[in-house]
Amino acid sequence: MARKPDRLPRERPDRGGDYAQFWPHYLREHGRAATRYWHFFGTTMALLCVAGLVVTRSTWFFAAAIAAGYGPAWLAHAAFEKNRPATFSHPVWSLLSDLRMFALWLTGRLGQELARAGVPVRRRRGG
Repeated sequence: MARKPDRLPRERPDRGGDYAQFWPHYLREHGRAATRYWHFFGTTMALLCVAGLVVTRSTWFFAAAIAAGYGPAWLAHAAFEKNRPATFSHPVWSLLSDLRMFALWLTGRLGQELARAGVPVRRRRGG
């Protein structure tokens, strides 16, 4: 009996595509909640490091921001999504999309965007 896959098909936008095509692809590449939560953790830590850079003007905070932002995200892709982070194919769009996804999560609108991109979203009980 064939097993039904629990993953969404991975469509790769070509390098010449536009951001409107990339955004739903980016969301599908972050289909698992655990991956998104690790991204949010990394983004929070990176933003705190950027704040440290602004306050202290210590360049160590710049290096820490890069490590804090990308480290957890890349580990999450390897551990949960089993895919290659979009950073390697679309570095600028990936960074912009990470910040956009983070802002949507903070404002409670990420679920709508995930649904629009075809990512199944589990609803929490009582909510």
